[in-house]
Amino acid sequence: MASVANRRSLMTLFSRPECPQSHRVRLVLAEKGITSLDVIEVREGETSDDLMHLNPYNTVPTLVDRDLVVYDARIIVEYLDERFPHPPLMPVDPVNRARYRLALLRMESELYGLVDDLEGTAAQTRKARNRLKETLAALAAEFSPRPYVGEEFSLIDCTLAPILWRLPHYRVTLPERAEAKLKDYSKRLFERPAFKASLTAIEAEMRAD
Repeated sequence: MASVANRRSLMTLFSRPECPQSHRVRLVLAEKGITSLDVIEVREGETSDDLMHLNPYNTVPTLVDRDLVVYDARIIVEYLDERFPHPPLMPVDPVNRARYRLALLRMESELYGLVDDLEGTAAQTRKARNRLKETLAALAAEFSPRPYVGEEFSLIDCTLAPILWRLPHYRVTLPERAEAKLKDYSKRLFERPAFKASLTAIEAEMRAD
């Protein structure tokens, strides 16, 4: 693998092809229309000398933008939204920004926090599926008739989309009422050109007929 240090003209993303946090970052990059990007896939169980050198936690996603190295998915997506302000994916008003950040924190804790257990032992998986079902049902009950969670498509939608896409893969079936509320919303997310562009081959197979 060529050293990242030799590719300073490109933004580089270390990404796992099946990882929802990596997917979330790839979706934001696609929504921003960022094409001068080098994506390095790090498979489960693989190591990358470059990544180990750049990120003390050796985690994905990790973004390299010239001399800046950013890790943690939420920090990455907020950085991208500020670095590439069009189209904006967070409100300008500080009060609403704080509200959106609280919503992102909730989703990371209550949805993404279950991902490891969803791929764990049978007991862990069963418990995580039930918890994910309950959390999404509660979120669905709060949905308004708007096309997206906020007034406009935002980082909140980019955060929800990878989890909703993976529901069949996680074998999670929502209660009928929640399914009805989330069906049209999910369809709008998945039909966005950027969402389609963000999918890896592994992710596309998660919903292959």
